[in-house]
Amino acid sequence: MKITRRDLLRSTGLLVGTAMLSGEADPAAVSAAAGESATPVDVSDYARLAPAHMSKMAWEYINGGAVDELTERWNHEAYEHIRLRPRNLVDVSRLDTRTTLFGRELPFPILLAPTAYHRLAHPEGELATVQGANATGATMVLSTYSTTSLEEVAAAAKVPLWFQLYVQPDREFTRALVQRAEAAGYQALAVTVDAPVLGMRYREQRTKFTLPPGMERANLKGLATAKGGQRPSENEIYSATLDPKVTWKDVEWLRSLTRMPVLLKGVLNGDDAGRAVEAGVAGLIVSNHGGRNLDTVPATIEALPEVVAKVAGRIPVLVDGGIRRGTDVLKALATGASAVLIGRPYLYGLAVGGADGVAHVVNILRREFEAAMALSGRTSIAAIDRSVLWQPGPGSTSA
Repeated sequence: MKITRRDLLRSTGLLVGTAMLSGEADPAAVSAAAGESATPVDVSDYARLAPAHMSKMAWEYINGGAVDELTERWNHEAYEHIRLRPRNLVDVSRLDTRTTLFGRELPFPILLAPTAYHRLAHPEGELATVQGANATGATMVLSTYSTTSLEEVAAAAKVPLWFQLYVQPDREFTRALVQRAEAAGYQALAVTVDAPVLGMRYREQRTKFTLPPGMERANLKGLATAKGGQRPSENEIYSATLDPKVTWKDVEWLRSLTRMPVLLKGVLNGDDAGRAVEAGVAGLIVSNHGGRNLDTVPATIEALPEVVAKVAGRIPVLVDGGIRRGTDVLKALATGASAVLIGRPYLYGLAVGGADGVAHVVNILRREFEAAMALSGRTSIAAIDRSVLWQPGPGSTSA
């Protein structure tokens, strides 16, 4: 997306205009939904307002992490410790935020990550989310655990859709799910590989998390093992809808099922990244599941350099986890990511303002990213490299 200086000088808050079809959120709608006299202006405002718009159980599910929630906290804190190295006297009157993934041009390098159970946050669930994506042009990655079927979301989408897959113990059901996604027009398959079992999520246990009546995992209809709860029983670690037997052979099998590019989501170490390239996958998503599975693994931005180095430009590497600012997007791209994915931020927007809230959160991060590009003297995605990052010299301090 090409940005003029006039565009850039517009507010990083809600854009002027009200029509969702024009790609802009409705200030009145967001303010009315929020129940506040002032419209939220950044992601932290949405995070502050979101708990009042959902049940305590839903909030603890969305916002919680595993065990002590250290990795969840580190995901964003790690970005706060990375400093930027701007260039001055650069003509930044025109910015180009476009990037290309798997042959398709995206207007900016921010995607909506797969997150479960959107109807916990808003009655319209994933249909509101995809309307927010439509309004901004953001690619949406739909979760296996969505509360709206992948076909219904596809019918409402005007933007590229990817499908996130949890491989099921029932391989024939898994095959059918992949084929359904391809038939519905999804353009990539992101296979989650960091969840053979669920993490120990004590917030969920304390609230006795379960889907409310009338809410279901819509993509798993007809799967016998999906009739119970997602969480295993008290003395077990295994879930009926996660397969702990998934191996590299299954990656090869999944690639044989579809013409969609297959990405692996949840890769943190270079050895796995190298093997993934050898296995023929199309891309990687550096992810620690939002800090929700194995606690005390590093922040994703800290794991990113090793994966990028091992891949050596052979396939795209994306990253999620902890992104709350446009400067975080800039830092991720400077560290070698092709694009980033956001999760909790757009769920906060969904809870507060439905489709308009989702669109507003994306617009906030996009505008912050554009401003960070201009202020650091970078006018295109290609111009963002490690020279954007401050490298402390001898005798300097990072404090």
